[in-house]
Amino acid sequence: MIVAVAATADVAIPTLEWLTKSKHQLLRVITTPDSKTGRGKVMTPSPVSAWANARNLEVVKPDSPEDMMNAFKGADIVLAIAYGRILTNEVLDISKHGFLNLHFSLLPAYRGAAPVQRSILNGDVTTGISIFKIDENLDTGPIYIQKEFKIPENYTSQEVLFDLSNLGASSFEAVFEMIEQGISPTVQSTEGVSFAPKITKEEAKINWILPAKRIIDSVRAFTPNPGAWTSHKGLILKIAEVIQNSTDQKLQPGTLAVVDKKLFVGTATESIEIRRIVPAGKKEMSASDWINGARLVEGEVFG
Repeated sequence: MIVAVAATADVAIPTLEWLTKSKHQLLRVITTPDSKTGRGKVMTPSPVSAWANARNLEVVKPDSPEDMMNAFKGADIVLAIAYGRILTNEVLDISKHGFLNLHFSLLPAYRGAAPVQRSILNGDVTTGISIFKIDENLDTGPIYIQKEFKIPENYTSQEVLFDLSNLGASSFEAVFEMIEQGISPTVQSTEGVSFAPKITKEEAKINWILPAKRIIDSVRAFTPNPGAWTSHKGLILKIAEVIQNSTDQKLQPGTLAVVDKKLFVGTATESIEIRRIVPAGKKEMSASDWINGARLVEGEVFG
């Protein structure tokens, strides 16, 4: 089949790599226009655009309804993976076999922008991928294939997304065969529907009066984006890694203690050990390195 891919984030790259090695033809890559990133606000191409440019593939960045219509012409089917743009019914009707989406949950659970983050935040131990035909609503289209994935203990959302993106890429060939054989996708169940809205920065602030497991899961869920954070002496700190390792010392929620050069903080249930920290305006560092510069005194707290 002649395939176009609409994608922006790097989770689409495993599928693109599979396509370039498959019997199918990658017609072009459609991605979002360059955007300003970093402190210097430098115009930067999307990860997918950079990947495609490095391989001399055709890349288009539609920025108007007319451009959007033209971008998908000539494709038998379109794969949309973390594209970040609304696709109108008029656009969805362009290709012969429509548009497929790789979604990182077992639909109808976790419809929306942040399925992996929400799954980890809720303490789930199983998630998966769904490849479905896009319709006019949010993640409601009929499903071609689903595969389960057991979430390894302590995996962050970034690590889970990496594995799910590869699992999804390896599933597209079976879906293409179903389409070529005329097999129709299955309508989604009306039971077990849940939603996964985008994570806000305020939501990622750590509430130290929560139980230890909930805090650990929130750090895993929000790493690396937007980053679980707290404050210390008026400055923002991102907490990049925590583990369930308590000290014998009873700590009140948010209270810090250094034991054998390890950093502990109190929660509603037990203390936890902080392994990695990103201080405001600095690079990620070990908690022991942060301790050396922070000059902590007894009774200090995270806010």
